[in-house]
Amino acid sequence: MAASALSTSASMTGAGHEYAVVVDGGRQYRVMEGQELEIDFRHLAAGAELVFDDVLAVSKAGMLTIGKPKVKGATVKAEVLGLVQGQKIYVQKFKRRKNYRRRTGHRSLSTKIRIASITA
Repeated sequence: MAASALSTSASMTGAGHEYAVVVDGGRQYRVMEGQELEIDFRHLAAGAELVFDDVLAVSKAGMLTIGKPKVKGATVKAEVLGLVQGQKIYVQKFKRRKNYRRRTGHRSLSTKIRIASITA
């Protein structure tokens, strides 16, 4: 399956900036070099390199390459910045007239990364 190339205007591609659409954890992220974002938790130390091979689209120099379903040979490399905790989420259980009330909560962990390079 070959990747198709479409020419798009600069306004559609973010005014000439290169970007890629990657899949991680069932979600799609539109990433650019130098961008910082939070992804699902991974057991990686700060400073480790993370490589995304599931690249759905790449835009470079005004050319948009869309994969069917993935762009062949395209990778996105990222540097792990560290772990972050999300906001506290409360879970409440309640049964009326039974004096039953429970309140628990948790803070999910995420991994913060910075996109280092996009290769296509």
